[in-house]
Order: sequence, then structure tokens, then C-alpha cells
Amino acid sequence: MTTVTASRVTRVPLGRLVRVELSKTVASRSGEWLLTALGLALVAVVAVTLLVGDAADLTFRGFAEVTSAPLSLLLPLLAILSVTTEWSQRTALTTFTLEPDRARVVLAKLAAMVAVGLLALAAALTAAVIGNVLGTVLRDGSGTWGLRPSEVGDLVLTQVLAVVQGFAFGLLLLNTSAAIVLYYLVAPAVSTVLSLSDALRGTAAWLDLGSASTPLSAGSSTGQDWAQLATAATLWVLLPLGLGLIRLLRGDVKTD
Repeated sequence: MTTVTASRVTRVPLGRLVRVELSKTVASRSGEWLLTALGLALVAVVAVTLLVGDAADLTFRGFAEVTSAPLSLLLPLLAILSVTTEWSQRTALTTFTLEPDRARVVLAKLAAMVAVGLLALAAALTAAVIGNVLGTVLRDGSGTWGLRPSEVGDLVLTQVLAVVQGFAFGLLLLNTSAAIVLYYLVAPAVSTVLSLSDALRGTAAWLDLGSASTPLSAGSSTGQDWAQLATAATLWVLLPLGLGLIRLLRGDVKTD
């Protein structure tokens, strides 16, 4: 009689998956270019602010506002590419062979992109600190450091929402060009229509993520503001993320 011993398959730890996805995002050619562009943009906005900004506006808050702007532009693009390049480069089959649980792969990718976003925000705030010090020394700027922890939290939430929205669009469409058009053209167009229409202007804060996020930038969010943000985020972030995940879990991985 022979005894067959079933070997236990050990799942790859989620932390290791996150590190792998983080490495893939940062080490890819598109990731390197976008992160380099982001670093150059931070240097550029600090330099321009030092040159042309009013001395009274050279504060940590002011520099934090200008250094966070490039993040909202470039990080969603990186999030889109982190998903769609798996299909454009035909590596999805390899990825899901190494880790068959597609939901865990998506979670690892999303966690990696959020980590990149938080690190980028830390770099932006560091650039703001340097800019504020240089503004005080070179331009006799105000140099105040008044930025409440709640305002830093609002900055974090704004950047995380932008990253997750870009990721969700990429996951929903699995096509780089289509996801970029949806994020950078269609969503702003909807925002413009809502803001210009008298009939729809009152609902813009409930339906448009940009309008709902405005109080975060102002640092004056009320209970209604948070309710509007939750509604808009559900429509523009959670819904496409959920639909994209369903599509990925139920669909076939195509490599041709």
C-alpha cells in the first residue's frame, strides 16, 4: 500500500505581493519617467513660486498647495498604467499564474499605488518645507508654518482619492487610452456641465468628485460636505472599482 501525502500549498503573503507590485510600478519605464517628471515638477513649482510669488504668500501652507498640484495630475496616470500595462504587455497570465487569487493581486496593486501616493505626498511636503525656508531667506517671505493636522489629513485624503479613482478607471476599462480619456477628459467635462447648468448646479457637489473635494482644499469641511464627498466618491471611485473587480474576476485573461 502506498500512502499519498498531499502537500500544503502556502499562499504568498500579501505583504510580499505588495512589495512585488510596488517594485513593478516603480521599476517600469513608465513609472520611472512619471516619477522623474514628478520630481522635476516639484522643483519647478517651488522655483517659480519663489521667483514670482508675493512675499506674504511664501508660507508653508502656500508651498504645500502648489507642490501638491502635480501629484493630482501625474499620480492617477501612474495608477492607470499600473493596471493596464499588465494587459498591454501581456503579463497578466504570468501574474495570475504566480498568484491565482485575482482579488489579492488587485488589492496588492492598489495598496502599492496608495503607498506610492503617500510617499509622493511626503516628498511634496518636504519640498514645501524647503521652499518655505528658502522663501524666508531669499525673499524675506512670511515663513509661517500654520498647517493644521486636519488640513494635512485633507491633503492625504485628496491624493488617495485621486490615485484610487485612476486605478478604478484602469481596472474598469483595462485599456490605457480609454482610461486616460475617461479620467482626464470625460470626468472634467461632466464637472463642467454640472457647474454650468442652472438646473444641475445644485446637485454638482453630490455628483461631481471635484466639486465635492473643494472643501477639503479649503480646510473647512462640514457634515454636509462629508456626505457629498462620500456620495461623489461612491459614484466615481467605488462604483468603477467594484465593476472593474467583477469584470476581472469573471473574465478570461487574454494574451493574444
